[in-house]
Amino acid sequence: MWNYEKRLQFPIKIKETNANLALVIISQFGGPDGELAASMRYISQRYTMPYNEVAGLLTDIGTEELAHMEMVSTIVHQLTRNLSMEEIERSGFDKYYVDHTLGLWPQAAGGTPFNACVFQSKGDPITDLFENMAAEQKARSTYDNILRLVHDSDVCEPIRFLRAREIVHFQRFGEALRLVQSKLNEQNFYAFNPAFDTTTAKNDNCHSN
Repeated sequence: MWNYEKRLQFPIKIKETNANLALVIISQFGGPDGELAASMRYISQRYTMPYNEVAGLLTDIGTEELAHMEMVSTIVHQLTRNLSMEEIERSGFDKYYVDHTLGLWPQAAGGTPFNACVFQSKGDPITDLFENMAAEQKARSTYDNILRLVHDSDVCEPIRFLRAREIVHFQRFGEALRLVQSKLNEQNFYAFNPAFDTTTAKNDNCHSN
């Protein structure tokens, strides 16, 4: 259960439309390292996380990523609202317009539709947390690239906020990884650990190797 505050996590008030920029920023909605993938990744992983404090972290960050998706969608919407047909054609936004008009639809900057294959939910706490740390750094890199292309302060400020949160999430997942490793057998926490993997630990032949 979530409590939804009907306000953006960071205020967005873009005065000048820019369809070219919208086509870039939309990647953080539906691209391989975007906010939709992040929210689905963490909320999916939480169910098989064996430690409540880490499952809670996944829920919290997954929920925040939904708020970030809302921010990115707002940015794209404000950059494209009230565009004339001449502006749409001139900016190269016409291909998107044909399929979606000015509606929000998850895709990468290159036009590739969102695909759940861009994220992983493996069910192994070590694997999933390393996946998450890498995902946060890839998202941070994407925001770095976007900031190199943005010259409008109305757009820069919320993008900088989103970039900063990726760094915080990376740090939180690093703390969670250290906690998980401290709870598992440090010599063999990937598999065949009697305290964690009770099914495969019964295989004596594997233990003898």
